[in-house]
Amino acid sequence: MADDTKWMLHALALAEKAQKHGEVPVGAVIVLNDEIIGEGWNQPISKHDPTAHAEIQALRMACDKMNNYRLPGATLYVSLEPCIMCAGAIVHARIQRVLFSANEPKTGAAGSCIDIFNIEQLNHKVQYEQGLLAAQSSQLLRDFFKARR
Repeated sequence: MADDTKWMLHALALAEKAQKHGEVPVGAVIVLNDEIIGEGWNQPISKHDPTAHAEIQALRMACDKMNNYRLPGATLYVSLEPCIMCAGAIVHARIQRVLFSANEPKTGAAGSCIDIFNIEQLNHKVQYEQGLLAAQSSQLLRDFFKARR
């Protein structure tokens, strides 16, 4: 649990980086054997790329580092519940475990709108947990959207 908190705090720091660049504050970090192998923050606005979500950025970095498109045994920490696109990529990458902070009631694909990780027909099952440091993540998101209104 202490390590989970440490890595989620890192994801939240990355979310703050996204916010400083005018992006929705979401950060993600991928850990394998207690080592960061990938990290990212939301960048779809600055990169003009709808796929440049924090999770996708982290997956790209981790896969490049590991020289493999599969990441068995890895854990992904993300400050917001993954969307359908990101959840699909997580399954394809064979991430073992996902921890996310805040629920995303409009687009969440780990139980809020749909639960990609529990679709029986998929050949890889992702373990996931929600709620770690949810108050901090939710406050960061609320502050971001309040400032934009």
